[in-house]
Amino acid sequence: MQAQAVGHYENFPVASLLCPPHLRAPVMAIYHFARTADDIADEGDASPQERLDALDAYRADLAAAAHGGGSSARWPQVFDPLARAIAGHRLPERLLTDLLDAFAQDIAFTRDARRYADRAELADYCRRSANPVGRLLLHLYGTGDAASLAMSDRICTALQLINFWQDPSVDIPRGRLYFTTADCERFGVDEAALRSLEPTPEAARLVADCCAWARAGMLAGAPLVHRIPGRAGWELRLVVQGGLRILDRIAAIGHRTLERRPTVGARDLPVMLWRALRMGQSRPTTAAS
Repeated sequence: MQAQAVGHYENFPVASLLCPPHLRAPVMAIYHFARTADDIADEGDASPQERLDALDAYRADLAAAAHGGGSSARWPQVFDPLARAIAGHRLPERLLTDLLDAFAQDIAFTRDARRYADRAELADYCRRSANPVGRLLLHLYGTGDAASLAMSDRICTALQLINFWQDPSVDIPRGRLYFTTADCERFGVDEAALRSLEPTPEAARLVADCCAWARAGMLAGAPLVHRIPGRAGWELRLVVQGGLRILDRIAAIGHRTLERRPTVGARDLPVMLWRALRMGQSRPTTAAS
């Protein structure tokens, strides 16, 4: 199968004007690599096995790009820029393959109607589906100390979780259910009710608690903004505040994301900018406004 051209709503800026100009090309190369792999895993009408086979071919092209094996026949628009980024910035191949492992896991879980047992298992998925992106960016920024990596992981996991709690009205009809079995049992939420998108009070309490988990992780990682210099640090401030703003939007609809998907837009930008400025003085604002 060939990845289809798909339009995507993006919560956060990619290689925005705040990104250091000399890093825009490798940042975009990483983004297109991950975005195309996600499309292979999730878009179109291919069977699960066809998706897994395509990801295997994609993985082989990654290995070729990382080791000077020539241009990709199927995805040159992805792997030619990525090969330059890997060569020019010594990007760790393992972080890129971790992303592919996560996409393959998504396909298998959806195919088999599997559930995540608990938050530890879901966080391990995020370790491969989200955290590598933050670590790749830190690598480009020349920041690799253990404390910064740990804070980056907290931010990236929080962003992934926020996407899950924002998107159940989209994900569940596609067969993807990220609310863990343990959390559903704790709040008395029946799997059948979730899969039918039934907007019960128990489901709203489940979403609220999951959002609190994501917010705590984001706030724990937010001090990383003070470790990233210059424009990249300001872009990270907006990423953090964008995630927190989505949580505000979820709270504003009573955590009823089984019914609709809240988004951020132009009207949210002044609030996000103000909060980003205040991060230089204090902890990120946590209250909705």
